[in-house]
Amino acid sequence: MTFGETLLSEFDREMAGTRRIPERVPENKFPWKPHEKSSTLGSLANHLAAMPSLAAAAILGQAKRMPDTDSKAGLLEAFDKNLAAGREAVAGASDEHLSATLPAINMTHLALIRGRVMSHMIHHRGQLTVYLRLLEVPVPGMYGPSADDNK
Repeated sequence: MTFGETLLSEFDREMAGTRRIPERVPENKFPWKPHEKSSTLGSLANHLAAMPSLAAAAILGQAKRMPDTDSKAGLLEAFDKNLAAGREAVAGASDEHLSATLPAINMTHLALIRGRVMSHMIHHRGQLTVYLRLLEVPVPGMYGPSADDNK
């Protein structure tokens, strides 16, 4: 299996789980935040919806982020469009390209996608699940069922 095939498989798995988070975000709670220093639910959800486009930025050097939205439908549309762009870039990247080091950050494209795209996305996905829990919204499982899936 090539680097690209392995990365694409990982990308697809993580994105499938990630999409389940914005599906649960209540529109009427977009302005809510758990603490004065925290991001609002809407801001964090929009950031998560934009994350898949960072894979395209890491590979192609460019990303086309959709503007923030204040609706669940808008979040899902943004996520799906950003996912398509990110997936296309990952699927089209050769192992040679993924292994090439970006001199400005002394990191390969592969390490950039795993460390600064995937891990970053997983971090914000976790934050959003805490927000959902605090709002009494059922939290979807990511790597197996959640406590809410077992009810």
